[in-house]
Amino acid sequence: MRVTRQAADPAGEIASLIHDSFAASEGPAEGARVGRLAAALLAGPAPAAEAFLAREGDALVGVVLFSPLAFSDDPRRVLLLSPMAVATGRQGEGIGQRLLGQALARLDAEGVDAVLTYGDPAFYGRLGFRPLDQRETAPPFPLSMPQGWLGRPPGGEASGALPPMRGTSRCAAPLSDPALW
Repeated sequence: MRVTRQAADPAGEIASLIHDSFAASEGPAEGARVGRLAAALLAGPAPAAEAFLAREGDALVGVVLFSPLAFSDDPRRVLLLSPMAVATGRQGEGIGQRLLGQALARLDAEGVDAVLTYGDPAFYGRLGFRPLDQRETAPPFPLSMPQGWLGRPPGGEASGALPPMRGTSRCAAPLSDPALW
């Protein structure tokens, strides 16, 4: 598996994989919604997100997107991980964990101070993500599943707890939809 990085999706390949993966697991409406989100995050001359891609040969088998998450009173460089998907039919092979592990290692090396996500604690916990207290690290919108608000300091769990983020948070415009949270 080869991991590459890019900040655009000119052929729609990334959005298509995300659409198909979410449609298979969550239904057609959710697939369409998350596929549109990915397309919006990677659109235009200055995309709001960067993608890490897992390929086997020419086939795209996994993708994870990272976009800035700013806190009003905190200078740290924080990224929001969303969305992430593995090709339908390839799930359960460890592709997602390997892809995310390599992406996080690169972000750690670049000096990213924290990566936050809103997802499955069991999956993300394997890679050093821990639950966040919303009162100490405010999400951009109220959460429908507070247990899914997770954070990871550089180096993951080996580096200790993630200190709270100060102030209110603001995510990339395509993620600024309360229905996503």
